[in-house]
Amino acid sequence: MATPDGSWLTALVDWSVSLMEVIGPAGAGLAIALENVFPPLPSEVILPMAGLTASRGTFTLFEALFWTTLGSIVGAFALYGLGRWLGAERLRGLAARIPLLHPEDIDRSVAWFHRHGGKAVFFGRMIPLFRSLISIPAGVTRMPLWKFGILTAAGSLVWNTIFVLAGYLLGEQWHVVEMYADILQYVVIAAVGIGVAWFVWARTRTLLRHKGAGRADASTAAGEEG
Repeated sequence: MATPDGSWLTALVDWSVSLMEVIGPAGAGLAIALENVFPPLPSEVILPMAGLTASRGTFTLFEALFWTTLGSIVGAFALYGLGRWLGAERLRGLAARIPLLHPEDIDRSVAWFHRHGGKAVFFGRMIPLFRSLISIPAGVTRMPLWKFGILTAAGSLVWNTIFVLAGYLLGEQWHVVEMYADILQYVVIAAVGIGVAWFVWARTRTLLRHKGAGRADASTAAGEEG
């Protein structure tokens, strides 16, 4: 089988194919469930493998789509449960102890998710990295289980269909799709990096401004007392 260079990726491909060949389409579902819980596992590799295995007749294309989507839902609910366990109050406490963060940041995030959580869950299932992480704020805000399940299933089905079909149609050349998936992932990582850098810069500037104002007030008060 032709695989991109990199021993870890080759090992992942071999493991995924072996899993699917041993336990059938449920193996694809298990692999995707694990990918949802551990984001470093690339769905952009596992899903085309499911399509490739289906093209060889090990199982049908419908089974590949059904089980990978089911796996996505199971993995998403695991992280949803983590979010519910954390809860907004516990996150506020953590934010109070983390430099540059404030409990109010959690309040604003929760308020935003209450307004836009449905769109975030659906479209988030089609964005690398956020595919898994979006389940946590859904749990924190206690999005209704039925709503979270439907949106997760719909978004996952769109994402899974694209990559499973790519593997099914491209066959041994499945890895071609990975080049385009990598571009999307790099764009997302760059956007996250820029966002984090901007937040740190803006919050640091605000803190320095407040400290400067505090020192000025102290100097003024000392002058008046003198």
